Amino acid sequence: MKKYLILIAAFVSITSCSNIVQEKNKSTMKSKTPFVWENANIYFMLTDRFNNGNTSNDVNFNRVKKAAKLRGFKGGDIQGVIQKIEEGYFNDLGINAIWMTPIFEQIHGFVDEGTGVSYGFHGYWTKDWTALEPNFGTKEDLKKLIKVAHKNGIRIILDAVINHTGPVTKVDPVYPKSWVRRGPQCNYKDYNSTVSCTLVKNLPDIKTESIADVPLPKDLIKKWKAEGRFEQEVKELDAFFKRTGYPKAPKYYIMKWLSDYITEFGIDGFRADTVKHTEEDVWQDFKSVCDTSFAEFKKNNPKKVLDDNQFYLVGEIYNYGISGGKYYDFGDKKVNYFDNKFTSQINFEFKWNAAQNSYEELFSRYSSILNNELKGFSVLNYVSSHDDSQPFDKDREKPYESATKLLLCPGTSQVYYGDESARPLIVEGTTGDATLRSLMNWDDIKNNPKTQEILKHWQKLGKFRSNHPAIGAGVHKMISQEPYVFQRTYSKGMYSDAVVIGLDVRVGEKELKVGAIFKDGEELLDTYSNTIVTVNKGSVKMNSPYSIVLLEKHN
Repeated sequence: MKKYLILIAAFVSITSCSNIVQEKNKSTMKSKTPFVWENANIYFMLTDRFNNGNTSNDVNFNRVKKAAKLRGFKGGDIQGVIQKIEEGYFNDLGINAIWMTPIFEQIHGFVDEGTGVSYGFHGYWTKDWTALEPNFGTKEDLKKLIKVAHKNGIRIILDAVINHTGPVTKVDPVYPKSWVRRGPQCNYKDYNSTVSCTLVKNLPDIKTESIADVPLPKDLIKKWKAEGRFEQEVKELDAFFKRTGYPKAPKYYIMKWLSDYITEFGIDGFRADTVKHTEEDVWQDFKSVCDTSFAEFKKNNPKKVLDDNQFYLVGEIYNYGISGGKYYDFGDKKVNYFDNKFTSQINFEFKWNAAQNSYEELFSRYSSILNNELKGFSVLNYVSSHDDSQPFDKDREKPYESATKLLLCPGTSQVYYGDESARPLIVEGTTGDATLRSLMNWDDIKNNPKTQEILKHWQKLGKFRSNHPAIGAGVHKMISQEPYVFQRTYSKGMYSDAVVIGLDVRVGEKELKVGAIFKDGEELLDTYSNTIVTVNKGSVKMNSPYSIVLLEKHN
């Protein structure tokens, strides 16, 4: 498998307060490097497919009918995520945020659209926003997850679905007509045929345009009463509507239920699902609710506050690309989903840019847009995901290049579970997006030397990125074209950070320009080969067996 020649030559972090000091213990790895969402390295997982930490919760609600291949629950849960955090897996990868697919209670039944039985293992078929899916764990598990994650410097992002409920099944009745529509199905020809419609057949669409008071669904009332929490839920809803002044419309009920995960558990962000399929003012209100809830959590839990970062909101506007700047074009209408709405948007364009552009074309263009049209915001780049049938490297033939381009590109990075271990994205016998959602390949990581080498590459780049905000949040500038060397610089308040990065570097002896960032005589450490070098006349000479060099100031 071809390794792409890369140099990341030279890093310095200058702060008037102190030098960056990183603790060696991976289980409590912390540094004085500030966390910056624009530079975050986010790990995205299907909760059910990542790691089974508690086999006793694998079957619930009599979900025992045999499902089509990779269409049923496989046992992954919150406890499994906790286990891998405690083992240091994420710290070793340089991951500082984890995004989990929805963990709310899913429909109890199944659907069969002619391709076999499908259950809501993925989390996007919500039955009750106020309860956790028992296959994933309990609220005590969620509390522990956030506590353990925060202890390890990792933020937790949950997936928020406001656009639709789960499908209707024999055991899952439809929400009332005052809450949902069941047609027409979206055809995406313009704004209205994207927003006021159902995504697919049998996926009831929440009437997010409604501002009329509606009562709670009778089936939800019945469920809560059976669980002994009806009075408490109603009391909290009344308090929410009194405090906010919002009408008791469907979207505001859901916003209240979602915001409870902020005030009760202290999650750090939401990834919002199917953003373009609702009216844009939904997200302005959602941001307001989330910001208020996050401020309340910080006030009530001062010892649990990680830093002064704001609540993170990243949106999924399917087919949005960074080329659009702040706008998504419906054809008949352009909508700004950034201002007063989202911190960031998932960038569906990155995989194409990574495939078609040179490193310099890719990096300089992204830096220019992020530091101009999108200044103050960011995009979330990815090479593969749970529902993109055309990833950057579907056959997993370019895992090294995937890491290099994703983790070194300006913007926030999304590592889809198994990107770092070349988990297969093609599984024989599957239909549709099921092929993208196989079980995490832990056996390969444990036993396959080839997989282990790929993982080491992702780990080294990921940890370097997480330590240096300049990589994702900085300003890009090319230093030399041959070999290709560039710098990134970042500053905010009293903190500043600078890196010099080069790609396609000769294996063995090499001399590399580091620009004016380092002074002659300074010692730098290549963290990729663990080699110390000295700056002389603006360059460094070194001999390493790798095509990658990661230099930082040697303390």
